[in-house]
Amino acid sequence: MKGNSLSTHQERRAGRAIILVLAFLLIAAVGLMYVKWWPYFHKMLTAADTHAIGSSILGEPAAQSGPPSWSKAVQYAEAYFKSVWKAALLGILLGSLLQVLIPSNWLLKLFGKTNFGSVLSGGIASLPGMMCSCCAAPIAVGMRRKQASVGAALAFWIGNPLLNPATLVFMAFVLPWKFTVLRIVLGLLLTFGVGYAANLMMRGRESEKLPSSLTASAAVAAEPADASPFWSKWARQLGTMLLQVIPAYIVAVLALGAMQTWLFPISFGSGAAILLLFAVAGTLFVIPTAAEIPIIQSFLAAGIAAGPVTALLVTLPAISLPSLLMVWRSFPRRIMLLVVLSVIGTGIASGFVGALWM
Repeated sequence: MKGNSLSTHQERRAGRAIILVLAFLLIAAVGLMYVKWWPYFHKMLTAADTHAIGSSILGEPAAQSGPPSWSKAVQYAEAYFKSVWKAALLGILLGSLLQVLIPSNWLLKLFGKTNFGSVLSGGIASLPGMMCSCCAAPIAVGMRRKQASVGAALAFWIGNPLLNPATLVFMAFVLPWKFTVLRIVLGLLLTFGVGYAANLMMRGRESEKLPSSLTASAAVAAEPADASPFWSKWARQLGTMLLQVIPAYIVAVLALGAMQTWLFPISFGSGAAILLLFAVAGTLFVIPTAAEIPIIQSFLAAGIAAGPVTALLVTLPAISLPSLLMVWRSFPRRIMLLVVLSVIGTGIASGFVGALWM
């Protein structure tokens, strides 16, 4: 009799967990349809017709001169947040909901191992998101708080901007085909290579949290009970995330907007020096989704060499200073250093390939 009662309780918990997971997926699908999928469909038609997706958010390269200023900071921040605010809110919403709607042990079955399988799962899960690094960062933070492996969370975070299917389609319509091929190859290497390297670095430091043989129903039964109301749990997670994400986000965007003329000077010269500068600047600078395409177009039109411009193909979308600040508390410092150096190194390699091939 007691066994039947326990079995019934487990079945009820399993049923409730399935409902919560479906609710999360529905919210994610509706949000992405409104913020990403539908607008990008129309943007794809525009790109196919005009071979452009708008002007550079940096403005004309010839204007990249003069000292940093508050007016430049505000001007860039206004343009940036106007482009990303919906996706940023969606990222924060999904990052907080993930922590209260998805059972930890369910998530760990996909993302909890320190092996390549969890990295692959994280990278594949990033594809529908199509978010920039800052908008994907809150979800990566949520994954880490649910104890996803560093490699899986990194693959999700980096894969969102680098493997964005919409951006690749835009690129194919707007830029020469070699840019698209190079972006796909380097995007795959960076997303899955950094994720797997991070997992190797953490192997033995992060415990294997879930036996591979654990079934879904057993995973639900193993989930610790929390008697707090859903709205209370969600409000806590949302409030914590807002406090940790928003202030650093705004300050970093303003700072980078003010310094953009120093980060992307067109009179810096040519060769290895400007390639290194663009690789580092692209890694730190923050842009909306797919904004690297018109930036690259404008720099090429201004006569800047293909090498340094090609470095921006990877570094601009992959990560940024604001997104690094958002996830800083969720990853070990050595993993953050790995990410930054890998993006800069890949940008330099991309620049060398671009100088020889483009």
